[in-house]
Amino acid sequence: MKIKFTILFLLLTCSFAFAAKVDTLSIQSAAMGKSIKTVVISPDKAGKGLPVLYLLHGYSGDYANWVNKVPAVKTLVDQYGFIVVCPDGGYGSWYWDIEGNKNYQYETFVSKELVGYIDGKYDTAKDRSKRGISGLSMGGHGAMYLAIRHQDTFSAVGSTAGGVDIRPFPNNWEMASRLGSYAENPEKWNQHTVMELTHLIKPKSLEIFIDCGTEDFFFGVNERLHEKLKYMNVPHRYLSMPGGHSWEYWSKSIHYQMAFFNEVFNKPNEPIKK
Repeated sequence: MKIKFTILFLLLTCSFAFAAKVDTLSIQSAAMGKSIKTVVISPDKAGKGLPVLYLLHGYSGDYANWVNKVPAVKTLVDQYGFIVVCPDGGYGSWYWDIEGNKNYQYETFVSKELVGYIDGKYDTAKDRSKRGISGLSMGGHGAMYLAIRHQDTFSAVGSTAGGVDIRPFPNNWEMASRLGSYAENPEKWNQHTVMELTHLIKPKSLEIFIDCGTEDFFFGVNERLHEKLKYMNVPHRYLSMPGGHSWEYWSKSIHYQMAFFNEVFNKPNEPIKK
């Protein structure tokens, strides 16, 4: 009887884990003149006016990374009841708009074109208070970069193992091919790194959650960002756990990230003071 019960429990658990609906879309970007693959994960029992989390992949990754490498994301979507959108961010785009390069206009695509498309196709809340963005590694940088620069679009931002300061890595990950060398273009690098954008965060505008593994090569820059935000009295949450720059760590951290966004999305809106 115990064995039968265990088998039944596993079957029920597995069926629940994969109940979420997964769509793979090709979304046309006017800014880049090409279609961008995007995975959209919707809760099985979808309500109306759902919150949306935009979840970005890392360097050399793609739109299918999260759903394929961390199947638990589907379970979390069903558990919390909001939509997760995973766009393709290109190879080493860092989610920037690169002036003069039509192939790299990913800031415009994610923060404007993609948001507009998702709000038009799905029954979303269509309100910044119910819209967040997060990501890992390059995508953690991208999430913070886009959220800070588009606070009218996103109300919450997360970053897991994010490259939140690119300047200590001037020869890595295609960045010099996008921005020019750091030695010759330091101001341009400053304009494209999260660490130098913190002054743009408006009071009570963004809910922020940063996490990073203590053995991660990005741990130092995340620690420094945490200290800078504390110094600037910018409210945020910061979590460090054992782990390196790997899917083993990210498959754990996503549980904390999703719980954070669920809390933010369910906060009552503060009445506007007249």
